[in-house]
Amino acid sequence: MSTRYNLAVKLACVFLFLAGLSYGQSVEQTLKQLEHDWSQASLKKDFATLDKIMADDWVSIDFQGRTVTKAETIANLKAGSPATQAAGIGEMKVRVFGDSAIVTGSDTEKSKLKGKDLIDKYLWTDVFVKRDGRWQAVASQSTKVAR
Repeated sequence: MSTRYNLAVKLACVFLFLAGLSYGQSVEQTLKQLEHDWSQASLKKDFATLDKIMADDWVSIDFQGRTVTKAETIANLKAGSPATQAAGIGEMKVRVFGDSAIVTGSDTEKSKLKGKDLIDKYLWTDVFVKRDGRWQAVASQSTKVAR
């Protein structure tokens, strides 16, 4: 009976370990997809998608050191700024802490300023929290990479 008990305990441990791995991978993929959806929604001015991804209390520190809220960001997009034409997301790293997660990554953005084409690279950090069964961004920070 002791052998069966030990085997059952070992199998349970393996099962829990594998379940934990699949949970982490699933969350990682979900958050990476949210980052891609967020980027595309910003480019396309898809306010419904932005509203779902960004929590109402979302706040960001932009690359110029300014604090910006969700409402301000959406108002700026509706007003036509910034004039980002394309964005390519680089590699991302996701770290999950229960119902919170941190995503770090980079992107390269093509935009126009006063008729001049610009290409800029940014490094960023986004903080997500799982609320009511879904992940939402609650804080962001962006740094422009010097050329």
